[in-house]
Amino acid sequence: MGGTITAVSSNGTYSFSKPNRESITLLAGLGMEGDVHAGATVKHRFRMRKDPSQPNLRQVHLIHEELFDEVRPAGFEVAAGQLGENVTTRGIDLLGLPTGTRLHLGAEAVVEVTGLRNPCAQIDGFRKGLMKQVVGHDENGRVRFWSGVMSVVVTGGVVRPGDPVKVELPDGPHLPLEVV
Repeated sequence: MGGTITAVSSNGTYSFSKPNRESITLLAGLGMEGDVHAGATVKHRFRMRKDPSQPNLRQVHLIHEELFDEVRPAGFEVAAGQLGENVTTRGIDLLGLPTGTRLHLGAEAVVEVTGLRNPCAQIDGFRKGLMKQVVGHDENGRVRFWSGVMSVVVTGGVVRPGDPVKVELPDGPHLPLEVV
């Protein structure tokens, strides 16, 4: 089970969208070298105001490129990095992975999926009405988020577009992803 990295994006300052890069360097336990969200403790501004000492479970944001295909018929053109993700993939059901799944990115890097990204109002600031496309309800009426997954860096390394992604499911019972 695997897929491909189609883009990598990072930014050293707080902004919603992140520019695409030729490569990013992941650092174990921290996130991406030079990215504003790198660090062992939370770097998300809203979460920092609540408790700046909490662990950073959102070091690397991954989004499935198929989402861009899904929102296009509703009139939304979205490209890699524009929703704030760091790694854009194709061919992997990121949202269907269990908590604790390890994703091998390229030759060296490994991230562990910690949970779902909760979409924020900035999505509508980017494209008015887009939030309705990435938040919805499942067949049981539960709120569902389709704006990617968050992860922590287990093993560092350089990651580039075109690199393969290998999925390593966790042992034991598989727990569904929750918002982190």
